Amino acid sequence: MIERICTKRMFALLLGCAAILTSLPAYADSCTTRDVMVERLQNTYQEELTGGGLHGASAVVEVWVSVETGTFTVISTNTAGEACILATGTDWQGPLALTKVSGISS
Repeated sequence: MIERICTKRMFALLLGCAAILTSLPAYADSCTTRDVMVERLQNTYQEELTGGGLHGASAVVEVWVSVETGTFTVISTNTAGEACILATGTDWQGPLALTKVSGISS
């Protein structure tokens, strides 16, 4: 009985470690220097800087958008110049599309 409980716990621990280890490479790929990040966004995804702002005193948040494909990426760059992806998505809607609601006249 005790051996069976220990075996289940060891198996659960092994699964937990495997989950953590498999998620580390994905996180590592989402951060790099800002220069490399910008090059990837422009060359791979045809995204251009659309806007951004300060996040406290230690980071700048930027939104990069591709008008052609509708993709977008939100990155944060710290004071050391390391940029990390915060979010990505598709079907970007610009400000004009958001203000035009059918059935409402201005």
